[in-house]
Amino acid sequence: MKQLMVNIQGKQTTPDINQIKQLLENNPSWGRTRLSQKLCHLWNWRSHSGQLKDMACRTLLLKLERAGCIKLPIRQRKSTNAFRNRYFRYVTHLTDQLSCSLKALLPLQVVPVAQSSDDNDLFKCLVSRYHYLGLKNTVGENIKYLVRDCTGRPVACLLFGSAAWKTKPRDSFIGWNQQSREMNLCYLTNNTRFLVLPWVRVPHLASHILSQVARRISSDWVGKYGHPVYLLETFVDKTRFHGTCYRAANWILTGHTKGRTRNDRNNSIMVPVKDVYVYPLIRNFRRAFCLEKT
Repeated sequence: MKQLMVNIQGKQTTPDINQIKQLLENNPSWGRTRLSQKLCHLWNWRSHSGQLKDMACRTLLLKLERAGCIKLPIRQRKSTNAFRNRYFRYVTHLTDQLSCSLKALLPLQVVPVAQSSDDNDLFKCLVSRYHYLGLKNTVGENIKYLVRDCTGRPVACLLFGSAAWKTKPRDSFIGWNQQSREMNLCYLTNNTRFLVLPWVRVPHLASHILSQVARRISSDWVGKYGHPVYLLETFVDKTRFHGTCYRAANWILTGHTKGRTRNDRNNSIMVPVKDVYVYPLIRNFRRAFCLEKT
């Protein structure tokens, strides 16, 4: 069986399966959460803000169990992940047609969405109902933005999350090697969702929003996670969109995907080819990405 590799504190490492088995044997009363938290402490597996990477560790444990390497304790309660990914509470919102000039909406209010806020419920409702990909729970570092016009009416939603582990067009554009990518991928974020609400018809609005977000996202990332981001990326489905708003906001087309997913180990899963766009946030981003962080 091929060994599973995991990125722990910027280094590709094979998890110590014997250590995990020993913990399970010595602590039969532990649940999965207790086990993953203990492993995070032992491995010093933390985010840049110092939080334990508990969800990443639990994902690793599930992979090890599926591979037949370990046997995890029985779940103490039923997982609600699938349910949460299917259903989001409806929040009342206006759907009246909005068609005007961009100037009539300014200044826009571009606000990060706090997890415990009413805006979070509204954000999840809007994206799950009106974005063609829907919305799933976000794992890892991420920031949501809800965009309102000058009257406070919602007009758009954006979600930035974990960057793709590797993609040739982007990696060639940056010029980093595997070691630099493993160390510094956290300084790159992916615009996984961008939704201008379907009843909003305002020329140049989308590119203006992208520009506004680009000006503030790195400082917002520092405030939430304690480190900046140097580059934005996104993948545009060529069968649906032309990437017009990204090009208008000066994003750079670096190439195209191969029509595979990150889980396609056997080259058997075919998905639409996507354009790969990036947007540098600092001038010397290549140097920043290729330096070893300490």
